[in-house]
Amino acid sequence: MLQERSILKSADNSGARRLQIIRVLGGYRKRFARVGDIVTVAIKEADAHTQVKKGTVAHAVIVRTRKETRRPSGIYVRFDDNAAVLIDRKSKEMKGTRIFGPVARELRAQGFNKIISLAPEVL
Repeated sequence: MLQERSILKSADNSGARRLQIIRVLGGYRKRFARVGDIVTVAIKEADAHTQVKKGTVAHAVIVRTRKETRRPSGIYVRFDDNAAVLIDRKSKEMKGTRIFGPVARELRAQGFNKIISLAPEVL
């Protein structure tokens, strides 16, 4: 569960390194973001000479959380870090071309099939 002002890693090669959540999208007074939720982020740290710059505002989808997620089968899935992938909000297309690290299977139900297919491991 992530909320406003949470810091997360970027799990793609868009050039962003650290992201800070500034708004959780998806309804009136929605406070917490889980795997598969779209959030508005501020880019706090970025590589030089890339397509995203430090200080810009973008949209991202959460792909990993340290807080465990319960599946209908009864098992829990937990990751080592909090991570997100920068996307275009309208088309749900990624800004980067690669995904680093594992991603959660719950992204498939949200319509992020491209992220699932590019990820090295889906848990």
